Amino acid sequence: MIKRRLINIILILMISSFILTACGGSDAEPTPTLSVDSVQTLAVETFSAALTQTKLAAPSDTAIPTLTPAPTFPPLSTSTAGTPFGAQPTSSGGSSSTSCYGLTFVSDVTIPDNTQMTPGKTFTKTWKVLNSGSCAWDAGFKFAFTGGNAMGGVTLTLPSSIAAGAQYDLSVPMTAPSTPGTIQGNWRMSTASGQFFGNEVYVIIVVGSVTTTSAAATNTSAPATATATSTPTPTPTQ
Repeated sequence: MIKRRLINIILILMISSFILTACGGSDAEPTPTLSVDSVQTLAVETFSAALTQTKLAAPSDTAIPTLTPAPTFPPLSTSTAGTPFGAQPTSSGGSSSTSCYGLTFVSDVTIPDNTQMTPGKTFTKTWKVLNSGSCAWDAGFKFAFTGGNAMGGVTLTLPSSIAAGAQYDLSVPMTAPSTPGTIQGNWRMSTASGQFFGNEVYVIIVVGSVTTTSAAATNTSAPATATATSTPTPTPTQ
């Protein structure tokens, strides 16, 4: 736009100079003719003035600084009443972890350790145990074989829940193997999903007769024999 205006100004000046030179009479005072340098100088000044006006009229393109919002931090979590600071609260019921379950062996109700058995004899092993945890054992918990010889015993599934602090008898039917010797089987309680906890209990039986050689002690010293001595009967005097 500015270049076009500059060209128009130059053309007007040149045309005006030409007309004044051609039409003036001999008596008229000659109009000074603008040189090419003068025309260029005038054009440059006009162009500079136009640029100055345009710059003053143009809005400033200096960016207005924007304020950066201050960072926000999440509020501090407050501890649950009764829960130590930093500890995760635990829920009760089926969603609690295995850390709240416990089992402690109390006694052998039947088949104490090293009970003699004939091969193939059936028997029922019963353990008395204590729910020593803080959570009840839910119905569906399993008392399962974990090692040794199962002796035909199968996993026992709890039919009902056992409260914390209660004692319970765990009974598993078994059969003595035909091979003689000392036989042991290990068992342990687990959750319904198979997570074991508490004491591992076991049964130990001795299959077949155990031969023991015990020699009777012989007393080599002969018992002392008492010697009877006769006391003479006094003769009565007459």
